[in-house]
Amino acid sequence: MVKKSRLLVVSIILFFGAFTPQGRSIAAVNSTSIGIVNGDTLNIRQEPTTSSPVIGKLTGGTRVTIYSKQNNWLEVDFSNIRGWVRSEFIDSQAPNTSLTKESSFTGMVTANILNVRSAASLNSRPLGSVTKGLSFFILEEKNNWVKIEYKSGSFGWVPRWFLEINATKSQTGQAIKESYITILHRGTSIRKKPDVQSDVIERANSGITYSVIKVINDWYEIDLKNGKTGYVAGWLVSINGNKPQIVKPGAEEYLRNKTIVLDPGHGGGDKGATGSRGTQEKELTLRTSQLLFDKLKAAGAAVYLTRKSDSYLQLATRVNMARTYNADAFISIHYDSNLDASIRGMTGYYYYDYQKSLANSLFVSTIGQTRLKSHGVRFGDFHVIRENSQKAALMELGYLSNPEEEMTLNSDGFQENAAAGLFDGLARFFKDIE
Repeated sequence: MVKKSRLLVVSIILFFGAFTPQGRSIAAVNSTSIGIVNGDTLNIRQEPTTSSPVIGKLTGGTRVTIYSKQNNWLEVDFSNIRGWVRSEFIDSQAPNTSLTKESSFTGMVTANILNVRSAASLNSRPLGSVTKGLSFFILEEKNNWVKIEYKSGSFGWVPRWFLEINATKSQTGQAIKESYITILHRGTSIRKKPDVQSDVIERANSGITYSVIKVINDWYEIDLKNGKTGYVAGWLVSINGNKPQIVKPGAEEYLRNKTIVLDPGHGGGDKGATGSRGTQEKELTLRTSQLLFDKLKAAGAAVYLTRKSDSYLQLATRVNMARTYNADAFISIHYDSNLDASIRGMTGYYYYDYQKSLANSLFVSTIGQTRLKSHGVRFGDFHVIRENSQKAALMELGYLSNPEEEMTLNSDGFQENAAAGLFDGLARFFKDIE
């Protein structure tokens, strides 16, 4: 609020939140033997029977750990999830402990420079960096992050969305014939038609898989569990099979070498709005800004934060940074509040006409990603856009005064979606003005 003046699934596709019948995830133990999937796709079931629920799918050439055998079923483990598969679709191999050499998938870096971090989080410590075009074996996956050996003997985590995943040649030499997509983000929209303006018919969580019927432009037509079909944007999923991986066009191309100033609202003694559950606006604006900062930096943009910590900064100083760096875009990030706790939703603001297109682009993309209630884009008499000679916009990303919305705004899923929406909005803005 201002005062006037944001699961890699590689060789296994795991359903979100797979658990044992006892309700706990299974940890891997010492292997008894190694097996390789010899079919195109293979269901992993919770129990050794075809009537048991499917908890994942293995693809041809995937290496798994075999623990036990029961009749014609094998108990296997991959990525810390254990289940049962039909034994005739597994070729036994001698154990091999070299994970790097045995990985069935590699990832090629698509960002100019990509930070490698100590843990699977944008808030974790950077260990080093890798550059565009380099490929690494995928060693482990967690929450849409992957672990790589970025230099000899040194390991770290990178975001899956900045890697192009490719299968290495399997020993079976068998190509995958059927294609499956895997949802990458929680709450992804499945639509009635291949268009972002089409009605949403259901929402899918990260890790859920669907078989692909065909590709229409940048959309996959998929089979739904109710027997009907739907459409999902190709840049929101990963695909395993003979259909092409769709990458959202233009993002890096239009963001590369752009200068962007991000302004996390409030800070220090100025807490901004405070939610009913105690959420402080100044903390949430910094969190969103840091997520967006990392995405833009990885895409090759020159990015600056008006503040990097919980510090107070005068409004004039924030504006001066936009002038000093000759910013191509200035985005002030805020969260709203109202005495009426029932009010919720997102609003975009501009002051001058030359700022309106930026505000519109940011708003449309972000409202599409977050699915907040829309209050539209409007004129706003706020110092950081009124006194700004650069193209600038102020975004109010939801109401902390609404208890239910406050919980949503605090979630990792919302933060990721908000950062992704702002990122895509910037790309769309620069694409449209060129």
